Amino acid sequence: MSATPPRPHPLARSGFARHADRIIARIWRHGLTPKPPLDPEFLWRKGSEGFEGEDETSIRAPEDVADFRDRVEHLCRSLTEEAALNALGHTLAYGQITAAIRKRHALGRLWRDRPELATTPIAPPIVVVGQMRAGTTRLHRLLSADPAHAGTRFCNALDPVPAKPDWRPIKSGFALALARRINPWLDTLHPFGATRVDEEISWLSYALDACTYEAQWRIPSFVAFNESTDPAPIYREFARILRTDAAAMGNAELPRVLKVPQYSEALPALLDQFPDARIVVARRDEEAVLESSVSMVASQSAFQSDHADLAAIRAEWRRKIALRTARIEAALAQFDGPLARVDFDEFDFDSEAVVKRIYKDLRIGFSSEARIAMRRENARASRDSHGQHRAQISGFKSRGAEPTSQAGTVRQT
Repeated sequence: MSATPPRPHPLARSGFARHADRIIARIWRHGLTPKPPLDPEFLWRKGSEGFEGEDETSIRAPEDVADFRDRVEHLCRSLTEEAALNALGHTLAYGQITAAIRKRHALGRLWRDRPELATTPIAPPIVVVGQMRAGTTRLHRLLSADPAHAGTRFCNALDPVPAKPDWRPIKSGFALALARRINPWLDTLHPFGATRVDEEISWLSYALDACTYEAQWRIPSFVAFNESTDPAPIYREFARILRTDAAAMGNAELPRVLKVPQYSEALPALLDQFPDARIVVARRDEEAVLESSVSMVASQSAFQSDHADLAAIRAEWRRKIALRTARIEAALAQFDGPLARVDFDEFDFDSEAVVKRIYKDLRIGFSSEARIAMRRENARASRDSHGQHRAQISGFKSRGAEPTSQAGTVRQT
C-alpha cells in the first residue's frame, strides 16, 4: 500500500476523487451517458434485472417485504431533497442502492432454492456493543482471533451470497483498491483487508438500515425515519444472512463474534433473534468518540458533496452518541445474560489481562491457543496505519479555528 498523504483538514478530498467527480459530471453534461435518477422505480428496475418477482418475497414475511420497499422510498426522497450530492456522490448512491436491491433478490433466490440455510442452528454469538470509534474493532478482532470463535470476513460482509468457486476475496480486494484511491485515508480510519475479520455493517445496509448511509450523506429525514421505525424486519434479515454465512463457511458450531456500532441503537431487536447472546460493551470518553466520529464521517462525506458542513456533522454526531448511549443502557437494563464491560484506555496497559477478565465475565475458558492467536492479532494490528488517525485529529486541532464547510478547505492531495 502506498504511503498515506497528508490530510490537512477533515473535509479534504483526494485528487482522484476531484477528477472522478469532474469526469462524471462532464459525461452527463455532454450526454455520453444519462445521469441515473435516484428514483425508487428506476433503481428497483435496475437492481432487480435478471431476477424473478418471487426472489423479492422468497421466504420473507410480508411485513419484511413491505419494510424494504418503504425504506427505498424514504431513502430516495431524502437523497433527492437533502443530500446535495455531487456527481461522484450521486454515482456512489446509485451504486449502493441498486446493490442493496440486487443482494436482496440474490439472497431471496438462494433461500427459495435452499430455505434451510436461513434457519441453520448456530452457537450463541458474542456481541460487541459500543459507540463508533470506541475501540470496538480492536476488541472484535481480538475475540474473533480465538480459534474457538468465528468472525465474519470482510468479503463475506460485502457480499453475503455464497458461491463456488468463491471469488469474493478477489472482488472485495478490487473494491478496496478503488475505495482507497477515492479516499486515501481509509485505512487510517479503519484498517481493511479482503479476508480480514470485519463488522457486518453491509448486512444491515442491504436491509436498508441507515448505518452505512448516514456516515456518508446528509439525510436527516431518512435517519429520523430509521430511528423511529421498528427494526425487527432488518434484524430478521440479518439473522437469515448470518445463519446462511455460518452454513457456507462451515463454522456454525463456533460462537460468532459480531460487531457493528449500529447494534447500539437496536439491541433489543438483535437479542430477539439471538436471546442466548453474550455481550461485551466497549466504552470510551464521549468527547474522544465525538472527535474521532466527526473525522471519519467528514472523510466519507467530503468527496460526495460540495456542501459538507463540519459544524452540522459535529452537531449530528453529538446527538447520535447521546441517543446510542441512552439506548444501550435501556437495553442492558433488561438483559440478564453474560455481560462484560471494557474501557478504551485499558487496552493500552495490558490487553491480555483485559481479555481474560472479559472471558471470565462471559463465562468462557481462556485457552493457550486463544492467547497465542490474540498475540498474533495484536502484532498484526500494531502494523496497521490506524495510529495515524490520532495524529490527523491532533493536527486539525493544532491548526486552530478552521473553516466549517468546504468553501475554503484544502481539497487537493
